[in-house]
Amino acid sequence: MRVEVDFDQCESNALCMGAAPEVFEVRDDDFLYVLTEEPSADLHEKVREAARLCPKQAITLKG
Repeated sequence: MRVEVDFDQCESNALCMGAAPEVFEVRDDDFLYVLTEEPSADLHEKVREAARLCPKQAITLKG
C-alpha cells in the first residue's frame, strides 16, 4: 500500500492522525506530514480508516 495526500485539498484537521498516528502527523506549523508513504501491513487497516475519516477525501491509497 502506498499513501498519497492531495495537499491542496487537505485541511490538516488531524482526523487521519487520530486514526493512524504512526503514519500521519499534524505538526505545530499546522501542516500534515506523512511519516511513511508505504506503511507496513499491520497498519493498513488504520490507514484505510484514516482515509475514510478524511472530510476532504484528500488521502488516496494505492495498491
